[in-house]
Amino acid sequence: MQIYSYLLNLVYCLILVCASPVILYRALVQKKYWSGLEQKFLGQLPERHSTQPCLWFHAVSVGEVLQLPPLLEALSQEHPALEFVISTTTHTGYAVAKEKFPGHLVCYFPLDFSWAVKRALQRIRPTAVLLVEMELWPNFVLAADKSGIPVLIINGRLSEKSFRGYQKLRWLIGPLLNRLQLIAVQTETYAERFQKLTGRSDRMQVTGSIKFDGIEVNRENSLTAELKHVFQLKSDEIVLVAGSTQSPEEQIALDVYLAARQRFPRLRLILVPRHQERFNEVAELVKRNGLPLLRRSEQESDEVGTVLPFTNRQSPAIGLLDTLGELKSCWGLADFAFVGGSLTKRGGQNMIEPAGYGTALMLGPNTWNFKDVVDALLQHEATTIVHDQSEFQEVLNHWLEHPRLAEEQGARAQRFVLDQRGATLRTRDLISPLITGCPSDLQGKAA
Repeated sequence: MQIYSYLLNLVYCLILVCASPVILYRALVQKKYWSGLEQKFLGQLPERHSTQPCLWFHAVSVGEVLQLPPLLEALSQEHPALEFVISTTTHTGYAVAKEKFPGHLVCYFPLDFSWAVKRALQRIRPTAVLLVEMELWPNFVLAADKSGIPVLIINGRLSEKSFRGYQKLRWLIGPLLNRLQLIAVQTETYAERFQKLTGRSDRMQVTGSIKFDGIEVNRENSLTAELKHVFQLKSDEIVLVAGSTQSPEEQIALDVYLAARQRFPRLRLILVPRHQERFNEVAELVKRNGLPLLRRSEQESDEVGTVLPFTNRQSPAIGLLDTLGELKSCWGLADFAFVGGSLTKRGGQNMIEPAGYGTALMLGPNTWNFKDVVDALLQHEATTIVHDQSEFQEVLNHWLEHPRLAEEQGARAQRFVLDQRGATLRTRDLISPLITGCPSDLQGKAA
């Protein structure tokens, strides 16, 4: 195993050397990669001194981080002395984790060099490590296995595209997966794919997706109300939210909005770019189109009455949500929602959140990252696929002309989300035996 780890280290170093121009560019120009360097490269995570049981959750980025609050709350209620460590890979994920979990240890996940993962495990001393959805690193899994630390996948998912790639490396991926204590997945389809990679089913469990349990369905929640005030929305206005967008989806949304407003002047638009580094770029895009702009970051205030109103009602402001972790509340403002990354090659973003509010939902055709969810929504007639800007325009105009149809589709989407709940408690029940020191119970439940 030691030789294997050394070979992996060599491969990682070669990859870093080849990618160094891109890494340097992003570090110097885009200000990426600077934070957490010691934690990532050396495994210098904050040292945990407590002797209490501890679960280390690894959530790659913002989406995975936002899945954790209901599960951590359920575990805390059952095991009050339990400690949590939350690690992320991205800077935005780290920022959101620090905000969401101020009472817990938050850190960066170490890069998969043998020295980094070994030191990280020694400093955290977790009872178990739980990988949210799927983030499998060979040296980390091997080091944890050697130290007798169980590693689990929870809320696991394996897209068709990823599965095809892993099949080519089955000789490597299969043995690694078989070192895991448990693989808890969202659907039977994902379970079948994991079984084909591992050649076994005794450590597999279908729990459903915990994403559904943390979904807000009440539009009257305080954060949504705050955003409604910030963006100065009136009760008689109709709101289109284009969220998790990539270029050129913001321009498409703007063009569709401007065309629709010629007939429906009560329509408002809120843009939510997927990546933090594009906030200013999208703001400039709005200004180049000659439109007034309300940026969430410039309107934040402790005093509700300090937000300056826009008086130009002939051309109402475009809302730009340029803060982290608030998109899930912003969807609650939407009568109509377009989820980005679906007209580009991103593969789609989380559409469960707008569905939970009962929003009339539009997606582009490229949603392979959420294929099972999209297939289910389509089966329930709870979403609409638009293949290009022309179809986006056509569907929006149709909904504006026939609002009852949009409301009915949104209601079907909300019912679908409510029917999926329960995965958090099922996942909690699978994890609890690790905390109480009865791994045999875990095996029994997974069998």
